[in-house]
Amino acid sequence: MDYNPIDDVIDEALFIDAKVMEQLKAFRLAPKLQMLPGDDVDAERQRLSAMIDALTARIIEGIEAHPRKLWVMREFQQSLELMDGEDTEGREHAGMELEQVMDILGIESSDGLLAAYLGGI
Repeated sequence: MDYNPIDDVIDEALFIDAKVMEQLKAFRLAPKLQMLPGDDVDAERQRLSAMIDALTARIIEGIEAHPRKLWVMREFQQSLELMDGEDTEGREHAGMELEQVMDILGIESSDGLLAAYLGGI
C-alpha cells in the first residue's frame, strides 16, 4: 500500500459564515501568481491560476455542506495532483495561493499535505 499524505491530516470543524464565503468569492476573482518569476510565464500563470480558481469554485460550492478541514484538504489534493508536472517555482507560488485559501478558512496547517506535493514550501 502506498503512502497517502491525506492520511496525516487531522480533521477539525471549520466555522463558515457569510464573511468567509465573501472572502472566498473575492479570492476566486482576484488575479493569481502575480509574483511568478521568469520571462515568459503567462501560459504557466494562466494554467496554474485556472487550477486554483477551479479548486476555489469547488470549495465555494461545497464548504457549507462540508465544513471540515479534511474535506478541504481532499479538495486540495485533487488540485495538487494536477500540479505534479509543473516546475518548482510554479508549484511554490501556487502553494502560496493555497495558503491564502487556508487562511480564509481558518486552517492553520495542512499537516504536511502541501509539502508532500509541492516540495516543502
